[in-house]
Amino acid sequence: MNKVLRLGLPKGSLQESTLKLFRKAGYHISISSRSYYPSFDDPEIEAMLIRAQEMAGYVQNGIIDCGLTGKDWIMEQNVSVHEVAELIYAKEGLRPVKWVIAVPNDSKIKTVKDLNGKRIATELVGFTKRFLKSRGVKAEVDFSWGATEVKPPHLADAIVELTETGASLRANNLRIVETILESSTRFIANKKAWNDKWKRQKMENIVMLLKGALAAEEKVGLKMNVSARYLKRVMSLLSAMHSPTISALSDEGWRALEVMINEKQVRELIPKLKKAGASGIVEYPLNKVIP
Repeated sequence: MNKVLRLGLPKGSLQESTLKLFRKAGYHISISSRSYYPSFDDPEIEAMLIRAQEMAGYVQNGIIDCGLTGKDWIMEQNVSVHEVAELIYAKEGLRPVKWVIAVPNDSKIKTVKDLNGKRIATELVGFTKRFLKSRGVKAEVDFSWGATEVKPPHLADAIVELTETGASLRANNLRIVETILESSTRFIANKKAWNDKWKRQKMENIVMLLKGALAAEEKVGLKMNVSARYLKRVMSLLSAMHSPTISALSDEGWRALEVMINEKQVRELIPKLKKAGASGIVEYPLNKVIP
């Protein structure tokens, strides 16, 4: 009997960044525009596109073995699943996202307590109700089908909305009262599937490759040649990083150096390396970094 892992991939805002991450991790995925069943080049994986909001429920009930969704939707559905790993990536970049209470700039609401008796619009209804209850606040929480930012002040006094940069809130003349939840993507598993030895190993292998691809996102490799007399000077510039790999070249008195660094440091570092005596400097992208 063929062994198969049923994997849920998030449809919607996380879809493209998730597929890109899997491809970088080494999986070839093909998907037609109307299909909900991505095809993996690994015959042991059966994938399905599922909205992130619903993912945790399907994993808890064993309809799929595992999936990727936000911590926010796990909390919203209030389900019992095994969290295999945190994978920090989002629609806009490599950072967690936040759910915030926001109100119009000219609103008299300054604190969570001021929401007593008010109307709030959000997609995150269940978690918002539990949050307000924990603060002793009674408010009406309505489900929002979208375009939540435009609802205050006429359709709601406040909103609870997802934000990565805050730009959309500012554009709609809203200010943040409080952050109620910080969320990142999680790889989750059905508890029964996690206790299956083969499925657990399969999931752990996938997660290792995904984490390796994420670790490589903001790093690059640098190679360079250095005369022995300049080696100490060049090494001093690399001292804040992991020790570079050093190997002898066929030309006597020369060394080859190789190091991984954060991409943001490269433009400042390369001119300094050149000035310090490095030559033949090559920068190259990385697919995966497995610690």
